[in-house]
Amino acid sequence: MQILNIDSQRQHLVNVEVGENVRIFDFVNAYGCSIDDGTKVGSFVEIQRGAHIGKHCKISSHTFICEGVRIGDGVFVGHNVSFINDLFPRAVNADGSQQTDADWHVVTTEIGDRVSIGTSATILGGIKIGEGALIGAGSVVTKDIPPKAVVVGNPGRIIRYLED
Repeated sequence: MQILNIDSQRQHLVNVEVGENVRIFDFVNAYGCSIDDGTKVGSFVEIQRGAHIGKHCKISSHTFICEGVRIGDGVFVGHNVSFINDLFPRAVNADGSQQTDADWHVVTTEIGDRVSIGTSATILGGIKIGEGALIGAGSVVTKDIPPKAVVVGNPGRIIRYLED
């Protein structure tokens, strides 16, 4: 793996660890994260520090991958997917002072190998999505998903299981 540090009008990649044959398109903001071999990251994606994307993934445009997200190998992430890492977000503390990193902790979200996440899905923090699961477009995933489950709706519910 190599470390990228590119800051231009078209990309902001700071301390990004990338594997071989990684393709990152214009207007990506990534910092302190890792992207493994053969992965493709579309335009207008943000990948925050501590996030990890596995091998041979496709991250579509306008997606937000926050700190604490771990994406397995061979994962498809559709357009405009949002991951969440704070279950009780607040801008200020009870005394009115602005919150800092010390005022909250990251919850980890784990996406198994060969998962597919449809366009505009929202994945809440602390969720584990099992290997080979399929998350339908626009779904809001609020709890762990077992392997090969097909999930749709808000809140996301399992409608069946894949057989292959």
